[in-house]
Amino acid sequence: MTAAARHIQERIGGFVPRTGLILGSGLNDLAEAISPEAVFDYADLPSFPHATAPSHRGRLILGHLAGHPVACMQGRIHLYEGVDPAALAIPGRTLKALGCANLVVTNAAGAINQAMRPGALMAITDHINLMGANPLAAPHDDADGPRFFPMNDAYAPVLRSIARDAANQNGITLHEGIYLAVTGPNFETPAEIRAFATLGADAVGMSTVPEVIVAAQAGMGVLGLSMMTNMAAGLADDAPTAQEVHETAALAAGDMGRLIASVLERLA
Repeated sequence: MTAAARHIQERIGGFVPRTGLILGSGLNDLAEAISPEAVFDYADLPSFPHATAPSHRGRLILGHLAGHPVACMQGRIHLYEGVDPAALAIPGRTLKALGCANLVVTNAAGAINQAMRPGALMAITDHINLMGANPLAAPHDDADGPRFFPMNDAYAPVLRSIARDAANQNGITLHEGIYLAVTGPNFETPAEIRAFATLGADAVGMSTVPEVIVAAQAGMGVLGLSMMTNMAAGLADDAPTAQEVHETAALAAGDMGRLIASVLERLA
């Protein structure tokens, strides 16, 4: 158990979250729908990495969303913030130690597949890790899970099926595709995007993959949801900007929130 998990458990009594949520860029407001039991700033959690990216609040909220007990990370930590890759394992292991069996991880992404436009939502079916780092490349502890494990179903098909049903019932178009992760923080070059398309990537971003690797080691079921906030470099007249990412995320956050709430209702 992480030091952060012990700190939290000493303060939340018998509350046990069943699903972890990690909110990506522009999705902070989704946390406002949670009926909170307890709220912790990352800075107050021992050994927990701090979030420094714009719009990432850096709070862990425990409570109920759509009647389901959750632990929500309102903002994430990225490799480009200069943290040790092994530190990115701490949040996921904390969520697992608190009782989370599943993880819903969201992100803002650039669309490579031109069937998706800004504002579209995509359920991740698989990923390509081009970050050049892995949070598990560190001394191993058997308590964290096996050192060597498969990633074939890192994104749980059963959770993706639940998300499809939830999207259909809410009138939301949910694409499916492969997410490719780079370190950032700069946006990609047009040549890189052409290469990523050749590799089979449908979307590109700067997060998520480390969290999913940790969740897979811990045996957590993962639902990955990407929100297309821009067309990737070279696929639109204008180059992508951080302002475009945040503006589009704000417009599409409503659909993402309704989808996540509907998924949690089905998990309950």
